[in-house]
Amino acid sequence: MQSQKRRPVVAGNWKMNGDLALAESFTTAFEGQTLDNIDVILCPPFTLLNSLSSDVFSVGAQTCSEYDNGAHTGEVSCGMIKACGAQYVILGHSERRTDQAESNQLIAKKVEACLKEGLTPILCIGESLEVRESGELFNFLEEQLTVVIEHVGIESFRNMVIAYEPIWAIGTGLTASPEQAQEVHAFIRALLKKSNEAIAENIAILYGGSVKGSNAKELFGQEDVDGGLIGGASLKFEEFLTICQAAN
Repeated sequence: MQSQKRRPVVAGNWKMNGDLALAESFTTAFEGQTLDNIDVILCPPFTLLNSLSSDVFSVGAQTCSEYDNGAHTGEVSCGMIKACGAQYVILGHSERRTDQAESNQLIAKKVEACLKEGLTPILCIGESLEVRESGELFNFLEEQLTVVIEHVGIESFRNMVIAYEPIWAIGTGLTASPEQAQEVHAFIRALLKKSNEAIAENIAILYGGSVKGSNAKELFGQEDVDGGLIGGASLKFEEFLTICQAAN
């Protein structure tokens, strides 16, 4: 079972989906729900950050700029995100690493920007099928994490969440087995322990890779899996609620 020290987290990443009607329907549907034992986060597109509000869940953005302000057309700063009522920011998601060519170094700068504004980064790391099959999985993940640790310091991880997302299991219908997820989550925690054991024991490490209502309970039952970063299933209230209840 999970350590009693760690509070489970379930974060829904709407990606480039959703509209005002969906945001309003989720806000209404969550009214009266009792999820006292977990932290629930919804991360819609920027345009909907102001449209989600509830005592049951928190709101997060899907990325941010590394800059505070200035001539950066199309960018959104952490201060702007905070002003919309958001408390979290997803950083380093595989789709941004691929589509926008975000490097480990850039992600580390964005983590720093979030922390400076008092936002909680949800730092995503994960491997492609090619990396996994090459035998370089753990070296690859260690590099992704180490760059951030070296930039912001291990103490900053007291105010962070980590999400492990096997890229080969995102939107493919494939899911890492509970044993595969646990193996990687245990590695991440052990890697952090080299820098600070207390932080490693207390940080929430989420699994992100085709989590559904049908597999959430088994995944979340693993010792080092502290919840999930949910993609497609977070757009369907009943499915997302089932996942939240599995963590609760």
